[in-house]
Order: sequence, then C-alpha cells, then structure tokens
Amino acid sequence: MLELAGVSAGYGRLVAIRDVSLEVPAGKVATVIGANGAGKTTLLRVISGLIPPRSGRLRLNGQDITGWPPERVVAAGVAHVPERRQLFGSMRVEDNLLLGAYLRLRRERRRAVEEDLERVYELFPRLRERRRQVAATLSGGEQQMLAIGRALMARPQVLLLDEPSLGLAPLLVRELFRVIRRLREEGYTVLLVEQNAHQALRVADVAYVMETGTITLRGSGPELLAKPEVQAAYLGGG
Repeated sequence: MLELAGVSAGYGRLVAIRDVSLEVPAGKVATVIGANGAGKTTLLRVISGLIPPRSGRLRLNGQDITGWPPERVVAAGVAHVPERRQLFGSMRVEDNLLLGAYLRLRRERRRAVEEDLERVYELFPRLRERRRQVAATLSGGEQQMLAIGRALMARPQVLLLDEPSLGLAPLLVRELFRVIRRLREEGYTVLLVEQNAHQALRVADVAYVMETGTITLRGSGPELLAKPEVQAAYLGGG
C-alpha cells in the first residue's frame, strides 16, 4: 500500500532521515520505534507532503507521490494524526470530525459522511457524549480519540499515527491499542510511530527500528520483540 525507497530529507543543512526504505502492507499495521530525535516524526511529515524529500521515491498503492503537496496527498488517501493532535480547540467535537471529511463533502453526498460519523461515534462512544463540547475542554485521551476520528472521516487508504500514546495514562494507552487492533481488523492500513515500544511491537505486523535517521532493524513485531538488542534498548531488558 505504501512504499518508501531510499528516502532522505531534512531541515536546512540537517539531514534528519537518510536512505530510508520501508513498506506498509495493505490492511496491516507497520510500526516504527526509536528514541527521541531518531527521525520518526520527520518520516511521517515526508509521507504526508509536509517536507519534500531530498532523494528517493514514495509510492502509494503503486502510484508515485514523491514531492506531492499535502492537500494532494490527503486527496490520494493519506490521513496524518500528528504528534500532540493539533485539533481546532475552539470548535466543537462534531465540527472537528466533519472537517476531517472536508474534501469528501465537496464531492460526495452528505449521507455517506453522516454514516462515517456514526461509525466514528461507535468506535469512540465518548465522542458521541461530547459531540457538542468544545474540543479544547476534552481530556488528553478524549482529544486523541478525536484526532484519530477526524482522520478516519477522510476514509484514508493509509492512516499515519505519530506518538498517539504520548502523555496518556496506562489505562488509556491500552484502550488506544485496542482501537488500533480493531482498525486493522476492519481493513485499515496503519503506519504507527511510537515510543511505547512494547505495545507498538505487540500490535505490529511489520516493524522497523530507526536510529539517527536510518532504519537499523526490520522484521515482524514478534521477531523484534525477541531480539536482545531491542529488549536492551527499548524494553528495559538486561
């Protein structure tokens, strides 16, 4: 569904990711783990068109999307849930969700959008309860639900999740990963960037370790969970 081949990118003279190649299979969860500053967020920004690659190619479902601007990438089927969510805080929950379907509302019947809104409320019942509440007044966990729900309203081919568990209580982290598993069961393709390596690798069909801007290890989630070097660096192993 999503393929990167030899992608490098950065900011000014800084090269943040270097010669990155990875694949995200359709209907699967791919996970990228790594320490702060490893280049994970930059990777997602390149995919969503926020940062142009300096080299390499990106393909979405076989189509070359290298260098496309963000609005074209979104229209092609990529939805990005950024780190710290970046909601429209002064707007109501339901209005934030409807903005996720902005491009669809211009070309589809509103009924299809309303059906997807109902599906998001079924996935996140708390959002239904809070639908007329201003987004900035939600708890951190509720805001994360809203950010993911807003992305799903675009009916994405690929969902990009940047550190979704950041700042959440353990109970909410477990609920978040339950949702990610359910999304996979429903056929969504997910690229997850996450510092909670244990949970991220448990949910991953395909996993990558990123260090200082490069991919250093790859395999299935269980394979990386079993590697001593991953246990020592990311899972608190000896």
